[in-house]
Amino acid sequence: MLRTAKDLYGLAIHATDGDIGSVVDLYFDDESWVVRYLVVDTGAWLPGRRVLLSPLSLLRHLESDQQSLPVALTKEQVRNSPDIDTAQPVSRKYEAEFSGYYGYPFYWGIASPPPVLPSREDAARTVRHAQAAAQTDAAAESHIRSAKTIAGYHVHATDGAIGHLDDFLVDDQTWAIRYGIVDTSNWIGGTLVLVARQWVSEMRWADSEVHVDINREAIKSAPPFDRGTPLDRGQEERLFRHYLRTGYWSGTPDT
Repeated sequence: MLRTAKDLYGLAIHATDGDIGSVVDLYFDDESWVVRYLVVDTGAWLPGRRVLLSPLSLLRHLESDQQSLPVALTKEQVRNSPDIDTAQPVSRKYEAEFSGYYGYPFYWGIASPPPVLPSREDAARTVRHAQAAAQTDAAAESHIRSAKTIAGYHVHATDGAIGHLDDFLVDDQTWAIRYGIVDTSNWIGGTLVLVARQWVSEMRWADSEVHVDINREAIKSAPPFDRGTPLDRGQEERLFRHYLRTGYWSGTPDT
């Protein structure tokens, strides 16, 4: 099921022995557009602290009416996890330390997170690799982005501005970002339209701009998006047909 990022904000996180906090942001990597971390505000439990949790820690997939996320972690594990300053970019060194602490495999070079937690042997091997990677990748460029920060970026078609990025649609099974939700209120009066991540031609981080390889007329005549109605595969197929694109579910590249 596809859920908006805003619907995920506020979900309670439950460890195996009590409450941890609630989701306040999603961190995704800008190479594969997959959510790698949930940013959790620990509230009164650990005042003033935010922690990152991997989708790998979730005990089960989200359901449509679910208001909390159980994780296969104890509160003590979370308490002792590597500290993170969410006001600063997430470095590859930190990610290596994070993976090593929890025993998770590195995601880089993988399209989406593995569906299950690693074995004890795999976890031990990952810790060793993480220790080495934390040294060799210390200067690696960060590819982690905040979904909440990017919401608000200006969106440009091939022939002009079309609005701003309002939200994302996230696949709650794979945690892949499938679409950006674009608010066209400054252009055609407030219609929401979807832009698939495959159609993003350029991200201009310094200018807070998203550029897509679609013209304004095609976007103007595209099927509108209704935030109150779950997006089903039939609607996705109509959207991709409108843009004469191949659906991501087909396994073949866009043409």
